[in-house]
Amino acid sequence: MNVHKNARLTPHGRERIVRQVESGQTPKAVGEAAGVCPRTVRKWVSRYRSEGLAGLRDRSSRPYRLHRPTPQAVVTEVGRLRRQRYTGQQIAAQLRISPATVSRILRRLGLNRLAALEPAEPVRRYEREHPGELIHIDIKKLGRFNRVGHRITGVIAGDRATAGAWVGNTSTSASTTPLASPYAEIKKSERKASAIAFLKAAVIYYAKLGISIQRVMTDNGSCYKSRAFGRACKRLGLKHIRTRPYTPKTNGKAERFIQTALREWAYAKAYQRSDHRGAELPLWLHRYNWHRPHGSIGAKPPISRLGLTGNNLLRLHI
Repeated sequence: MNVHKNARLTPHGRERIVRQVESGQTPKAVGEAAGVCPRTVRKWVSRYRSEGLAGLRDRSSRPYRLHRPTPQAVVTEVGRLRRQRYTGQQIAAQLRISPATVSRILRRLGLNRLAALEPAEPVRRYEREHPGELIHIDIKKLGRFNRVGHRITGVIAGDRATAGAWVGNTSTSASTTPLASPYAEIKKSERKASAIAFLKAAVIYYAKLGISIQRVMTDNGSCYKSRAFGRACKRLGLKHIRTRPYTPKTNGKAERFIQTALREWAYAKAYQRSDHRGAELPLWLHRYNWHRPHGSIGAKPPISRLGLTGNNLLRLHI
């Protein structure tokens, strides 16, 4: 409850003065002790006798009746114009009413934000029938450093990355939420040569797991739009699919894995150098794939979506 800073009485204080009056004290004496006038004491006593303890709660200051309420026809017209993407100022000018009135009407109708006119699309989860039918590839840029950064020390001054490092990651879309054995590497750049090298390494990685890749999905980055990347996909027998422009959720599986990797690997420790962080990536990736319980698949590791267990790791020699 938000009590006014100058309020003398809270609901507990009101109950106390009511009990004092009920015990035989006069409203004047109770009011002097509480620092309020006798009229206030009588008001709360009257409300208590008619409504009980519920009558001692704060009420809205809005009047029961408006002196000149906005006609319903105007309210309907405001809603109609808003659904045509009119701004509040445009509606006020066209209907010749106050912008404040338009704002109150839109808030009451739930149309004060344009986002309310375009409800978010429902989440579309999908799961391919066989692993390898589609893999997602994305890139995350991480800065190189030679000392502990501001995320750990909290000191931003003088903390500048000397260069960039790029982490490419890919995953088979064999499940809806957890990634079935995601794969990641650190490359020196995000150019087409690094993208092609990563794609080839990913294909080899999944081949060792007995998975044949059929399609690859990427965003519209320049390295993926290059002819060299397209030729590499053709040589590997892959169909290249690009996401819808400015719609990262199309590549949501890779995006979600990046969030997990940043939280549990990249920013989980106070690495002294970026090289130390890079050396930790294969170890963390192994734990994620083969040992880390995933909540959405019954606390099983993501590799279980491919029908593999820890015993298979020795035979695969990965």
